[in-house]
Amino acid sequence: MREETTMELKLVNVEVPQDCNIILGQSHFIKTVEDIYEALASSAAGIKFGLAFCESSGECLVRHDGNDAELRKMATEAALAIGCGHSFLVFLKNAYPINVLTQLKAVPEVCSIYAATANSLQVVVAETQQGRGVMGVIDGFQPKGVEDENGIKWRKSFLRNIGYKT
Repeated sequence: MREETTMELKLVNVEVPQDCNIILGQSHFIKTVEDIYEALASSAAGIKFGLAFCESSGECLVRHDGNDAELRKMATEAALAIGCGHSFLVFLKNAYPINVLTQLKAVPEVCSIYAATANSLQVVVAETQQGRGVMGVIDGFQPKGVEDENGIKWRKSFLRNIGYKT
C-alpha cells in the first residue's frame, strides 16, 4: 500500500536592503560555508558579505559566516525563514553579483543559482512531511512594456557609464 503525501506551496519574502544584493543557490555539503566564504573574500576588493547555509541532515542547522556582522545576521534570518535543505543565501555590499558569480559557480558544492538580485525577492517553497525545497523565485516586478530606441540608448549609455562596457 502506498502512503499518501501532501505538499503545500508557500511564499517567503526576502527583503533586500538598499545598497545590497543577494544570491540564492543550492549546494550539497556542509563544506559549502567555508568554500563560499573563501570564494567571496577573494572575488572583489572591499566586498562585505554574510552567508548562510541550510544543512539538510544531521543536526539540520543554519550554518553561517561572513565578514560583516549585520549582513551575516540578515543572511541567517532569511535562510532560516526559507528553510530549504542545502540552500544557501548570500547578502553582498560593496560588490555586485557579476563580481562574484563566476567564482561562486566554481565552488564544487554549488549545484545551481536561483537568483542574484538587488530586487525584493519572493522564494516559492514547497513543504512536505519530509522537509522544504525551493521551487523557484519571483525576482522583482512584471515588465511594463518594451524598450524603445530611447530606452536602448539609455541602457547602452548606462552600462558604459558604470564601466561594464567600453
